[in-house]
Amino acid sequence: MDIVLVHPQIPHNTGCAARLAAALQLPLHLVEPLGFSLEDKYLKRAGLDYWPKVALHVHPDLEAALTALAEGSERPLSDRLKLFSARGGASLFEAKFETDDVLLFGSETAGLPAELLEAHADQRVYIPVDPGVRSLNLANVVCLGAYTAMDRSGSALPVNDGTHVPTPDGASIKPIDRIQS
Repeated sequence: MDIVLVHPQIPHNTGCAARLAAALQLPLHLVEPLGFSLEDKYLKRAGLDYWPKVALHVHPDLEAALTALAEGSERPLSDRLKLFSARGGASLFEAKFETDDVLLFGSETAGLPAELLEAHADQRVYIPVDPGVRSLNLANVVCLGAYTAMDRSGSALPVNDGTHVPTPDGASIKPIDRIQS
């Protein structure tokens, strides 16, 4: 399972998603352009000292990200996509998930590109909210979406009795140092 943020704008939300990716040991993909620098202090602060545990991939555009994500699974990428949107699709709590799904989340201001949503209309997932609420915070949706997808797919969740083992030198690692090819 992979987490993909398409054109994220707010460093704090991306940092929170990175911390979640570290906690769940899921790869995090960022699709440029980003609304911030990977040197941003707020991005680093939100991810705390967990950046050494993040498998971070940065892609120059959505096409490059989808090409990279198409590898590594027997299922076609189009079957693995789960497009999170505030507008339509299947409820997160009724959607089916597989262990090799790709969870895509759009920017805080624009969501996912309309052409992507149209091309994969049957792969859309939404989180039910009161009609008077436009949408939820991106970091919250990524967290709820990832944990729910892992649970519903039968993926192994981390086993932890509450013990914390500090990451050596985690505070000195910058997000930009974690980019993997």
